[in-house]
Amino acid sequence: MKRAVSFLITVYVSVPVILYLFPWILGHAIFAHLLRLPFFVDLGRPEDVLNHTCNFYLNTEEGISVGVWHTLPVSQWENAVGRSPEWYWETLGNSHPVIIYLHGNTGTRWDQSGRTETLDLILIDAAGYHVLSLDYRGFGDSTGEPSEAGLTSDALYLYHWVKKQSRGSLICLWGHSLGSGSLTNVYHVVISTLQVLVHRMLQNYLYHPFFQMYLFLPGFDSLLLNILERNNIVFANENNLKTLTSSILILHSEDDNVVPYHMGVKLYQISLQAQKKYGTDVHVEMISYSANLGFSHNNIYLDPNLPNVMR
Repeated sequence: MKRAVSFLITVYVSVPVILYLFPWILGHAIFAHLLRLPFFVDLGRPEDVLNHTCNFYLNTEEGISVGVWHTLPVSQWENAVGRSPEWYWETLGNSHPVIIYLHGNTGTRWDQSGRTETLDLILIDAAGYHVLSLDYRGFGDSTGEPSEAGLTSDALYLYHWVKKQSRGSLICLWGHSLGSGSLTNVYHVVISTLQVLVHRMLQNYLYHPFFQMYLFLPGFDSLLLNILERNNIVFANENNLKTLTSSILILHSEDDNVVPYHMGVKLYQISLQAQKKYGTDVHVEMISYSANLGFSHNNIYLDPNLPNVMR
């Protein structure tokens, strides 16, 4: 019994030491890009899931190729059979609004945390949007290794590409979890009028279930933040939202077991303060989901009213 206890104590104490000596481990844990679930899906064949979706790749910088799925508005599904990616690109200029979807960690443009993200896309698509879902560098079949700067660069490149292709159509950004950090970073760089839709927030890694057991250790939070800085991982949602003067919609479930609900409320309040500070009259809204619904962190897509929320 004493040996077992000693072993557990040794393992427990070793984790902070290992993280300090090998900070890249925490980076891999945050992005979790190596968990490409499901393992055997062919990301080059979206038609296996949705017939009205095409796959293509963009070179966001030298040596980096990222995969993108383009889902059409319902009104164009019948015309999409057998069409090339170039035909899809031309449809971006048909005045329908466009959503750029930025998924969270462990995910790809096909799947997020073991569930089909395309269900989200169907719901959004029902409201008449084009939807472009991006795999950042290192995710899915995209090349390269992920970093906060890299994820932001990939999302920013896609935004500018869509802006050119759509010829003035409304462009919205939808971020889920980790994707919301990339979303606010893109806004901070673009500094223009965007519709921003933030689907739960990734702001404080200390709330990760794994780290909960270490929070009472003196200095552990400082150690963790130091390691994040050494990995150049910040995702400063709070600071970014302080300068955001565009419409924003925050969806957050009260039983979110990854990012606590009160953090979404805090970001909502920051957004309201920003609108007041800059004297704008853009729409800022937060929709809360009761814990009784059981949506937690990943299942807001189950809300049957989601297409109406998007209008």
